This record gives sequence, structure tokens and C-alpha cells, in this order.
Amino acid sequence: MYIYYNKLIELFEQYFKVKDTNVEPLPQTASNRQYFRLSSGGYKAVGAYNTDIPENEAFFYITKKLNDAGVNVPSVFCIHKDKHLYLTEDLGNTTLFDYVTQCHVDNRDKEILYWYKKVIDQMPLIQYQAAKGFDFSNCYPREAFDKQSIKWDLNYFKYYFLKLAGVPFHEQKLETDFDSLTDHLLKAPYDFFLFRDFQSRNLMIHNNQIYCIDYQGGRRGALQYDLASLIYDAKVGLTEEQRDEILRHYLEVYSNYSFFSQSEFLKYFPLFILIRLLQAFGAYGYRGYFEQKAFFLHSIPPALKNLVSVLDRYSFNKEIPYLKELLRRLPEYLAEKFPTIVPDQFNLTIFSFSYKKGIPTDYSGNGGGFVFDCRALPNPGKFEKYKGLTGKDLEVINFLEEKNDMEIFINQACNLVAKSIDEYCNRNFEHLMVSFGCTGGQHRSVYCAERMQKIISNKYNININLVHRELEERADDKKHV
Repeated sequence: MYIYYNKLIELFEQYFKVKDTNVEPLPQTASNRQYFRLSSGGYKAVGAYNTDIPENEAFFYITKKLNDAGVNVPSVFCIHKDKHLYLTEDLGNTTLFDYVTQCHVDNRDKEILYWYKKVIDQMPLIQYQAAKGFDFSNCYPREAFDKQSIKWDLNYFKYYFLKLAGVPFHEQKLETDFDSLTDHLLKAPYDFFLFRDFQSRNLMIHNNQIYCIDYQGGRRGALQYDLASLIYDAKVGLTEEQRDEILRHYLEVYSNYSFFSQSEFLKYFPLFILIRLLQAFGAYGYRGYFEQKAFFLHSIPPALKNLVSVLDRYSFNKEIPYLKELLRRLPEYLAEKFPTIVPDQFNLTIFSFSYKKGIPTDYSGNGGGFVFDCRALPNPGKFEKYKGLTGKDLEVINFLEEKNDMEIFINQACNLVAKSIDEYCNRNFEHLMVSFGCTGGQHRSVYCAERMQKIISNKYNININLVHRELEERADDKKHV
């Protein structure tokens, strides 16, 4: 790390002719690229580190083509000779997603449409103007959103979402519908520049304008894909009315172009919405189930909501009958896997655990929360009559509640957690994790987790997920004996 970290500083100081550079790591994205904000002497830039040179070269080429077409993109200041490192213009911190999220909080829906229409106004420059004279052989990893690219996305959905989530399906029927979907998608004209990941987190609001970032996966493709990506962005929370208004504005903007056929565009648009949603589910599965990043798992419920609305609105009966049936059943299959994620509500997760097996991992993306050590409390496990029981059994509960230490401990823990809940709700945070640990994760920690769940649920109208990690693992082991 320190080698490229120091190289970025050196690159910045050589380019701007400054010293004493301040470096701030930026949040990790879904990719393996790493970004830093560098500043000194009134100058600032975003430094990027990525060992995938072909991807970097695609970014440099596409940046130039988009800029030549009049699209707002970050300037590339300089590139290190090894092409692993480069400096770009710093566009600040406000993504369209951040802005829209705050608009939802402040009931400023008109502003949401204002900014989305500003995005739409740039789309002909991105999709049509930039494609003129574009050498798509510079794209990476694929020149076009062609049959191979579509197959990648469909297999991404099958292997990283359906299989990892344990969703049952008929392999041959699914593959037959995949082939049918692919054939229909390829009938749409696709001599345009396809941004590929055209969603609210890749659009920045800077100097009262929309700027595009993270387009290095762009390639030749159809117009419909990027619009589908934009308005069916899972967690941004657009209403159907807002989507319809954005679509109407898109059609109006493109009506000025002689090559554009509204009827042809709308004929294929639902299928591109669907392929984009399937690709997104694949990403959520890979990043969530496989890499265990909770942010992506939390995106699944709103994505399911999007999917249901699309299936309700469009038929797909002739093109993909089995796939449509499978997608219709997805919410039912996944209901048990996401019982705790309640959109627009604060979520508290309370664990009991054994210190012998380590502190539970916080998959919310927050890095952890309260951890209370119960091992100094009286231990029922030392007595033979309690060894086969847990902190949920009346005999153990009575034993622990006879001890003054327990009442003081649980009240102090609940008071601390309550203060955080108050503050987190005021700041529109979504999740807090609390863990109670003891020696075996069977008696004291279980009792404390149960008590906190009751106390907090009586005080707050929030969603509480109670997880007795060691008890659940034992139960699973018994099922497989």
C-alpha cells in the first residue's frame, strides 16, 4: 500500500509543484480501484490506484471521447508512467444518490425531477454524439453489449444470485428463456455508446451541473439500457410517476433526432429494464452473499420491489414464460432470508455470542457497534442443573434475575443503546448492531440479548433482529446429524 500511496503523493506534488500534501482515503467502491483525495497549496485532485491497465486505458480513452462530445466528465490531470496511478479533477462529494436521498427526507420531490431531467438532457451527448468516430476496440472488457456480454450478465444472475441465495429453478427451462431474451435484446439498434453503469452513484452534482464518473466499462450498445439503469436504480426510491415523467422527457429530447423511433425504443425498453435488473441482482449476490458486504444485501429488497413493479406493468409472456414465473416467485423465496431489513425504518440487530468463537461480524457496512462483555456476571453454566438450558429458559432467567449485578448491567447497557438509537434516528441512519458475549454464548449473553430486545421494543417503534449465533449454529448442527 505505502508504495503506491507515496507514488500518488509524488505524482500530485510534481504536477502541481507543491509540498506537504494531505491525503484522505475515499470510500471503497464495488470495484478493486482505490481512490484518494489529495490537497495542498490550494490545489486538489482525486488520485486513483488500479493495477488493471486495460481498464485504465479504457477510462482515459472514453474520458477524451465524452469530453469532446461536450459531456461533463472529470479532467484527467496526469498519468503515472506505469499506468497504475493517475490524478483526476475533484468533483466533491455530492452524488445524485446523496442529493435525492436528502430530497426524500425534506419532501423536495420537484427537485428530484429537475436533476433527473438535467441528466436526460446530457444523454444524447453521451449516447449519440460521443459514439461518432468512437473506436470501440478501446473498450474493456468487451467492445459491445453483444451476445457474449448478455450471456455474462445472465450467468452472473444465475450463479451469483439464484444459486448463492438457494433459489430452486429448472436449469434447461431457464437457459431456454435466457436464449430467447438474448435474441430479442439483440434486435434493438445498438450503434450507440452504452455507459453500462449509468446510475445515481456515478453521477455527481458539481458547480450546479451533472458530471459523469466510473464509465470505464462503457461499450457499444442500445439506447434503452442506460435509461433503464438510471430510473430503476434500486435504492434511489423513484416513484412510478417520477419514472414515467423521466421517460417522457427522454422521448421528448430524442424526438429531435431523425434516427430515433419512439415506438421501436418502447418496444424493447421493458426487456432492457429486465436485463439490467438481473445484472444488478447478480452484483448484489456476488458482493453480498459471496463477499459478505451487507450494503449489497440491503439493496435486494428495494430491487425486488422494482422487479415486482416491472412484472406487473409488462407481460413478457411470449419471450420468457419460465423466467417470468421464476421472477414472480423470487419475493416468496427470499422472504425468509431478509426478514429484518425494513425499508425506511431503523434496524437494530442484537447478537448473543461466545467469545471463544469471536465477536460477530457487522455486515451492515458500519464496522461494528456496541459489544458488552457478560463474563463478569454470575454464570449459570457452572451449575449442573443449568448446563443443558439456555438464557431463554425460565430456570436460568430466575437464577440471573436474583442477582443485582444483572439488573444494573442490563439497565446501563440499554441506556447507552437508547441514546445511540435517538441520535441515529435523528441523523437518518439505518442500522445499529449490539452484541452480548459470554463464555459459551448460551446463558448470560442470550438472557441479556432477550432482555434488551424486550426493553427496546417497548420504547421504540423500530425493527429489531435478534440473533443467538451459537444457539442457531447448534440447531443447524442437529438438523444435519
